[in-house]
Formats: sequence, structure tokens, C-alpha cells
Amino acid sequence: MKSGFMKSGLMKNESMKTGPIRILYGVQATGNGHITRARVMQQALAQRNIEVDYVFSGRAKDKLFDMAQFGDYQVLRGLTFATEAGKINYAKTAIEASLLTLWRDIKQLSLQHYDLVITDFEPVTAWAARRAGVPCIGLGHQYAFQYAVPRAEDNWVASMVMRWFAPASIALGAHWHHFNAPILPPLIHVAAPERPVQPEQVLVYLPFEDPNTVLQLLAPIKDYQFHFFSDGLKAGQYGQIQVHPFGRESFQLQLQSAASVLCNAGFELASEALHLGKRILVKPVFGQMEQASNALALSQLGYGQACRQLSTERIAQWLAIAPVVQVVYPDVAAAVADWLLAGNWQQPGLLCDELWQQVVASTR
Repeated sequence: MKSGFMKSGLMKNESMKTGPIRILYGVQATGNGHITRARVMQQALAQRNIEVDYVFSGRAKDKLFDMAQFGDYQVLRGLTFATEAGKINYAKTAIEASLLTLWRDIKQLSLQHYDLVITDFEPVTAWAARRAGVPCIGLGHQYAFQYAVPRAEDNWVASMVMRWFAPASIALGAHWHHFNAPILPPLIHVAAPERPVQPEQVLVYLPFEDPNTVLQLLAPIKDYQFHFFSDGLKAGQYGQIQVHPFGRESFQLQLQSAASVLCNAGFELASEALHLGKRILVKPVFGQMEQASNALALSQLGYGQACRQLSTERIAQWLAIAPVVQVVYPDVAAAVADWLLAGNWQQPGLLCDELWQQVVASTR
């Protein structure tokens, strides 16, 4: 495996840090995947008594839930992409973006008491670190795109967004495979499941699709029990479809008992499903390069199936014949936390090599 990091160059005091460190951790809160990853990292960092303050952006504070573990966290506006009916709405995105507010937040975010910034594709902390010359580690799936990973629907706009939305001086990207690059395995919760798997149960999480359309697609498939998490429908039983409001604990329990997962092509949920050994079908958000690339990677690796358009026939076919792949990942968050404490941030490749040697994949 190659070892290395982003070519933007190291910032001051970045080569080696000894003694206690204080970290500012920025999290892109538009989707739940970044927050899920931050939850796992928070536990690992807290267990090692590392002092961390958290910043979330891209979602209003009253839309965040189960956030007590992050203590006295900050919420900033940041930047996000508006979606509508499974597609990115670029006009709405431009209207809702406030570059003036973003620049003000970057200038006002004081980093004088921090030794390190970690950004999970969060722009305010990333740009504040760049402006102040503070070491910044990009920890998250998007940073894997610094390397030769599968790409789909790529264009210069998508490439610029990946590179400059939340730039970091050291890239610690995560993916389902190393692709011969210094990329981490997924950072997920690795504890043993509390519930047995029910073969007929299907977890459905499609936050970027019209929920009524999803109901119509699932209704004719009578041989399965669908647990559909959606904030756009009234909770309750709709035939063989149980609609749930989104809650972290209930979602995790249903994920454990489901044999199959139908979702958009975000990284974190598919990672958890792979680790638990679930049948996977993803539908990428149209116009979102990262999700299209994730769908391509799942298909190329043979880890799951993907479709550009959902239909009753496609879902039924997937449930009937798709194999199940399980990829058991190690405790990546614990290893990253130990690596941060060691202070030799110039060597992410060695960390990645050690973790991939512990990955075990199987098919049934």
C-alpha cells in the first residue's frame, strides 16, 4: 500500500505532537452519516481522556437529536446541498447558501486554544484551520476521493467541491476497500448485535426520495415486512410496511434485526450493513457524485446492488436473488484515537495497513 496524505503540504507544528492535545472536531450535519461517525469517534476519544470540542454545521440545532454525548457543542450554518425528490436542486442550493455568513463564521472561530482540528467534511472548521495555520486532519469518506477510488458522474464541479469544500492538510479517508491507497476501513460501531436477524425484515431509509412514492413501490411486495424510517409520513402500520419516525436507538435495533437494507448510497449506513452482513440495495441521489461513486464501488466490489431508479420489480428481484456479503471491520475509531495520541500524524499509511490486515469478508 502507498502511504501519504494530501499534497497541500503540512502546516506548522504538524510533524509530531507530544503530550496532551486539545482538538476541535467539525462535523457536516446535513446527513446522519457524518454524525454517526462522530459518535463513534467521540466515544473512542473520551475513553482516552482527549479533550475535544465539537462544531456541527449544515442543519438547524432543533433538527439534531440524541446529541448529549457531544457536551456543549456549537452549531453553525455552514453550507449544504438542497435536495428534492431524490435529486440535488442546484438553484435552491445557491439561494439557500450564505457565503457571507460562512466567511464571518470562519473568521470568528477562534483556534488559539487547539492543537489540532479534525474535520468530517465540515467547511467552517476546515477553512478556519487553513487560515490560522493549525494542523487539520480530514477524517471521513469524502477524503478517500483524494486517491484512485471508483468514481461515477464526475465533473469539474464535483471535483472542486470534493477538494475545496472542507480542505485538510492530512487526508484520512475511509472506504470499503483500500484501493492500494492510505485509506481507512469504515469507522463504525462494532459491538455485537443485540437482536437476532429476521429473514423477512427489510430496513428502508430513503430520506432523499418522496416517501409516498416509496410507499407505493413497496405496497405490492407482500412477502416481506418493511420498516421504513421517514419524517415525511405519519408513523404507523401501512399493510406490511411499518413507518417509523427517525430515532437513533430504534433505527439501530431495526438495523440489527433486518436481513436486508434498502437505502440511498450514503457511505455510513451501507458500511454498517456490510459489517452486520445485510443484503444491500442502494439508489444514489441523482447528481451527487459521491453517492453515484459509492453505488459503483459497491457493485464493483460485489458487496451490494445499485439502481438508478427504484421500481417494485427491481426491489422484489433484489430481495429474491441477491447474495449476502459480510465484511467484518475492526475498531477503526479506537485505532485512530491511539494514532492521534501518538502524535506522528505524518504516517497515516502505516495505520491504514495495520487495520486492513484485520478485515475479514465472506459471502453467503
